[in-house]
Amino acid sequence: MQHLIDRLVRPEIRALNAYHVPDATGQIKLDAMENPYTWPLALRREWLNLLAAVDVNRYPDPHGVELQDTLRKTMGVPEGMGLLLGNGSDEIIQMLALTVASPGRKVLSVDPGFVMYRMIAGFAGMGYVGVPLRAADFSLDPAAVLEAMEREQPVLTFLAYPNNPTGNLFDRQVLEAIIGAAPGLVILDEAYAPFTNKSFMEQLGDWPNLLVMRTVSKMGLAGLRLGLLAGPRVWLDEIDKTRLPYNVNVLTQVSAAFALRHKAVFDEQTNRIREERARLFAALSAMDVRSYRSDANFILLRLGQGRAGAVFQLLKTRGILVKNLDGAHPLLGDCLRVTVGRPEENDAFLQALKSALS
Repeated sequence: MQHLIDRLVRPEIRALNAYHVPDATGQIKLDAMENPYTWPLALRREWLNLLAAVDVNRYPDPHGVELQDTLRKTMGVPEGMGLLLGNGSDEIIQMLALTVASPGRKVLSVDPGFVMYRMIAGFAGMGYVGVPLRAADFSLDPAAVLEAMEREQPVLTFLAYPNNPTGNLFDRQVLEAIIGAAPGLVILDEAYAPFTNKSFMEQLGDWPNLLVMRTVSKMGLAGLRLGLLAGPRVWLDEIDKTRLPYNVNVLTQVSAAFALRHKAVFDEQTNRIREERARLFAALSAMDVRSYRSDANFILLRLGQGRAGAVFQLLKTRGILVKNLDGAHPLLGDCLRVTVGRPEENDAFLQALKSALS
């Protein structure tokens, strides 16, 4: 069997590791940037009554027209821009890659960044170019990005705004210069938009090559797996050709449209997360832990040299699951990433961390 695998599976696929999700059973789960709050009981009952009337014997609306209308209003998509839905933003990244994939073509992003840009480039048979961020503060190095663009001529450039896993917002003027200089499409990934007041959504149309990607996962709907891409219709019409039929199921469409009609509930939750983020950052700073300011719903922190792995395990034994990023990239040495949870979860994390560091 192995010889058949060796012969048939593409070498670049064999070289990859499958995306691993750790088991969080019995743990306070602070590793995946999820909204820790569930729906209020009254809202949950209303939602379940709505689902009871949904027929699942028919295929869903292939374009999710009702959901698109709701998303346009709640996400502030400019008039005249196109909208494309995906089974999470991961599928949208894949659709983008499949649309432009060709031997020798490149995808560019920054490192450390969202791992799926690199992985999906490999899935599509394209090369990946990762431009290192500045070591001091994880900011963009504009000269390095522009030089890499000139040299590699990427057809897709992905930039997360705010960035994952560092949490910072890149300088807006630098981003504008990159968009203007890019030889291909620039996709600003605004997955963490609920936790910042900055966005490029309103600027869609200012550049012919700019697209904005969003997800509803971080606002509290991660289980629905829904992402969206906004931008000029001429681009989205081409990308839509790579979308699998009926990719967003009927339960997701109905549930997301319902939830977004009650967006005020989720806005209140994300505001609480913002407040807890500030409290958590202040507490970490008081513990003399190097933590990086974040516009997302997580905080990156750096421990003493060689301590990240041991502290990660000690936290886990105390029932706290965070993300160990030590070894993921040279700039993330000795780093852990903690999702902002509910107040009692954050208190438990801080107490466990203090004990682990003592």
